Amino acid sequence: MMLLTGTFSRSIDEKHRVAIPKRLRDAMRSAEGEALYLAPGTDKSLAIYTEGEFAKLADRVSAMSPTRPDVRAFTRLFFTSAQRVELDRQGRVRIPKELVAWAELAKEVTLLGVQNHMELWSSDVWTAYQADRQAHYDELAETALGGGP
Repeated sequence: MMLLTGTFSRSIDEKHRVAIPKRLRDAMRSAEGEALYLAPGTDKSLAIYTEGEFAKLADRVSAMSPTRPDVRAFTRLFFTSAQRVELDRQGRVRIPKELVAWAELAKEVTLLGVQNHMELWSSDVWTAYQADRQAHYDELAETALGGGP
């Protein structure tokens, strides 16, 4: 299983390219090839998946009821915005301008390793999100981990 972790400060250049740290590139390569999928994430972030992880997510969504309006809406919004990208020789990905606008990315961004995918945030939005949630870490951990070991 691929495990991505860490927080990395990055800059977006004028062509909307962001460098993926070598540690994350190596972890992704051990599980997949070099194609990545960028898609709208939650909380104004972009999600970055390897091809294999993106396929797993697509399978999970396909297993949901297509008659549910929320499932149909999510499927349409998510998959029509997702784009396949490739790493260049310098280990960078180009973020499509529509996704740059959707996530309100500015020059300074934060790249996160989040278990099986990466997230790309505007640094200002990430700082505010982290400040808001950090004070509630214990409660979040208890809820997420089921209240016990």
